Amino acid sequence: MPQPFVTIAMPCFNEERYIEACLASVRAQDYPGKLEILVIDGRSTDRTREIVDGISARDPRVILVDNPERLQAAGMNHAIRRAAGDVVVRMDVHAEYARDYISRCIQVLARTGADNVGGAQRARAETPFQKALCAALSSPLGVGGASYRSDKSEGWVDTVFLGAFRRRVFETVGMYDPRAVTNEDAELNQRILAGGGRVYLSREIVVHYYPRDTFAGLAKQYYKYGRGRARTLLKHREALRVRSFVPAAMVAAAAALFPTGTLPLAGAGYGAVCLVEAVRTGVAGGIAQIPLVFAMFPVMHVAHGVGFWAGLVHYLRNPDWTEPEILPAPTADVIPIARGGAA
Repeated sequence: MPQPFVTIAMPCFNEERYIEACLASVRAQDYPGKLEILVIDGRSTDRTREIVDGISARDPRVILVDNPERLQAAGMNHAIRRAAGDVVVRMDVHAEYARDYISRCIQVLARTGADNVGGAQRARAETPFQKALCAALSSPLGVGGASYRSDKSEGWVDTVFLGAFRRRVFETVGMYDPRAVTNEDAELNQRILAGGGRVYLSREIVVHYYPRDTFAGLAKQYYKYGRGRARTLLKHREALRVRSFVPAAMVAAAAALFPTGTLPLAGAGYGAVCLVEAVRTGVAGGIAQIPLVFAMFPVMHVAHGVGFWAGLVHYLRNPDWTEPEILPAPTADVIPIARGGAA
């Protein structure tokens, strides 16, 4: 059976240090079918565009796409509108992909009949801080039991890391929310599921990413996650998953307990849980790593919880979402992927 045409969509901004190596790994994929690689640049102020133009001159599969809005979600929509492929594979610059990443995505799409497939969000470290964060993210206390964070998970899920989508998904449920700053992948997958579609997580699809390397960067990231989660909740008016609400509930509980004088007692209990998990997950990296892991749990929890409440207040007063833009059906012939059954 002919292999489907695949469009790779890669949003970026000021990535002159990483874009060349990332594109080299993407161009070296073992996928035997036709590829186009759309680099959606948010008007970088460094040499990113110059580097991409140089690579494009040598490899016409690489195409630079302008993203004036600079948000990743808006950039993905620019790529989807001009995508020629029957499958759209989202890829990030700060990630390392197995050589068979695209081939595996196509195989899993065909085998499962899913509308979107992806692999686990596997963390990889370069610095001592990142090593400690990888340990924290291996704990349910750090990831809240999210299936897409576990490289041991396989099966039907609510969301995946990045994703490989059948083009027709965007022709039915619409494209990315163009104003979403974070949580855009989960929000799109939520619409896929609400429309009767299915999302599959496979251990065969292997990608690693590099997490934040400072406490400030980690706190900022999780604050944005919390705001994005609140925005999605208000947009869809659906019940919030327990794991998503726990950090917000902790922040609310701390605020309620503060006037009563019982916050230190509750904090001691919470600290004990964090310490046990820090020892369990961090000891493999040495005793010196344990304090770092211990400190990361409250940073992630508090930042996410505060971000959620801040987002709830902001988006209740300033909703900024509209109906999703529906991608028109393609005018050219595409090679469909066979729809399989559940694995």
